[in-house]
Amino acid sequence: MFAMTHETTLADRTNIHRPRSVPRSAHAHWQAPEDRADPVQILIDQGASRIQSLLPIRYARMRTDPFAFLRGSAAVMAADLATTATSGLRLQSCGDCHLANFGSYATPEGTAVFDLNDFDETLPAPFEWDIKRLATSLTVAGRVACLPDRACRKLARRAARAYRDHIADLAKRAPIEAWSSRIDLVAAIKDIEAPKLRGKIERRLERVLASGTAHFGLIERHEGGLRIKEQPQAHHLGDERHCAWQAFDSYGGSLQEDRRVLLSRYRLTDVAFKVVGIGSVGTFCAIGLFVSADGAPLLLQAKQAQASVLASFAGASDYLNQGQRVVVGQRMMQAASDVFLGWTEAPLSGRDFYVRRLKDSRLADIGAAIEESLPFYADLCGRTLARAHARAGDAAAISDYLGEGPTFDEAIGDFALAYADQTERDWGRFQDAIKVGRIVVADKG
Repeated sequence: MFAMTHETTLADRTNIHRPRSVPRSAHAHWQAPEDRADPVQILIDQGASRIQSLLPIRYARMRTDPFAFLRGSAAVMAADLATTATSGLRLQSCGDCHLANFGSYATPEGTAVFDLNDFDETLPAPFEWDIKRLATSLTVAGRVACLPDRACRKLARRAARAYRDHIADLAKRAPIEAWSSRIDLVAAIKDIEAPKLRGKIERRLERVLASGTAHFGLIERHEGGLRIKEQPQAHHLGDERHCAWQAFDSYGGSLQEDRRVLLSRYRLTDVAFKVVGIGSVGTFCAIGLFVSADGAPLLLQAKQAQASVLASFAGASDYLNQGQRVVVGQRMMQAASDVFLGWTEAPLSGRDFYVRRLKDSRLADIGAAIEESLPFYADLCGRTLARAHARAGDAAAISDYLGEGPTFDEAIGDFALAYADQTERDWGRFQDAIKVGRIVVADKG
C-alpha cells in the first residue's frame, strides 16, 4: 500500500496508480461462483453467537421484502464482494453501506448534519465495496418501490457519479479542509427538486430543532424520579441487567479526560434492553438513563460489537476489542462524532461493547423522509460517502483511479442491477427456508 507522508505531494499521489492493473469497467461484473456458500447457512452461522430468543425477530424483519433482507444480510454480500475484482485501494470502510445506514443527527454544537451513522461492520477494505453495497441498496429499494430497472440502474449510477465528483473536489483541497467538511442537512434539503416534499421536510426539521430534546418518549416519572418507560422494544432486564450496568459504569475510561469530567456529572439510574434495526437484532443492546444532580436526563446506548462481517475477507482488525474497532472507525469516517462515544476496555460476559449517545429518532425520521426522493437521496448518499472516504483514505489516489469519465459509474450501475437480481434470489431461498422450518420467524417483528 502506498504510504503518504507530509512530503507526499498531490502530483505524487495522482500518479501512483498508473497504469491501472484493474480497469474501472471490471467492477460491472457479478456472477455467483459455482462454489458460492449457501446464503441461508451464512445467516444461520452468524446467528450462532447471538441471543437465540431474538433471532426470530431478526428473521421476521428480514422477511418483509428484498430490501429488508439486504439490510440484514451484510455477511452474505461481504462474502460475495470478496470474489469480485478490486482496485487495490484500501481505506477505513463503513462495511455495511446501505442507504438506511445514512441519516441525520445533531453535532455537539446542535447543528443537524447528514452522514453515515452505523459503523458496526467498519474495517479497512477496498473502497469500492462500500460503493457497490450503496448502489445495490438503491437499486433494490427502487425495485421495492416498483420503479423500472432503467430508473433503478440510474439511481446506482447517480450515487457513483456523485461520489466520483465529490471525491475529485475533496482531493484538490487542503487536508484539513477536506477533513473538516460536513453535509449540512438544512442546506441539503434545499436541493430537493420536489417542492411539496422539500417544504414538508423543512417544516418538520424546523419543529425538531426548535423543540430541543424530547428523550424519544423513553422516559417517564416514577416515584418522584425518572425511569426508562417500558415498551415492546425497550424493556427492563432480568439476569443480564448487571452486564448493562457494568458496560455503562466501566466505559468512561476510554473517553478523553475532559469528556470523563462531563460524564461524571451524571449518575446512572436505570437500564433497559432495546431491540434495534435489522442486522443488529440478536446482539446485546441496552439503553442507560443518566441523571444530573438537578434532574436533567441523558440517554446513552451500549451496543455489543462483534467481529466485522468483512474480517474473513479483508483481514482481521488491528484492534482485538471489537468495541474499540467500531469507535475508531466511526471517529475516522464521521464528520462530527458523539462526545460520549467510547468502548468498554474489558469484555463483559464475554462481550465487547461500545457506548454512544442514543440517536434522536426524530432526526432519523427526517432522513427516512428524504428517501421518498430516491434520485436526490442517491446523490446525497454518494456525496456523503465520498466525504467519509476522503477522511479515511487517499482522496487523490481514488479520484485518479476513477477518472473523469462515466466508465466507473456505468460499471457500478451494471453491478447493482446484477446483484439486485442475486439479492432477490437469495430472499426467495430465505423464504423457502422459513416455509420448511429451517428458519423460525416471530409473528411480529
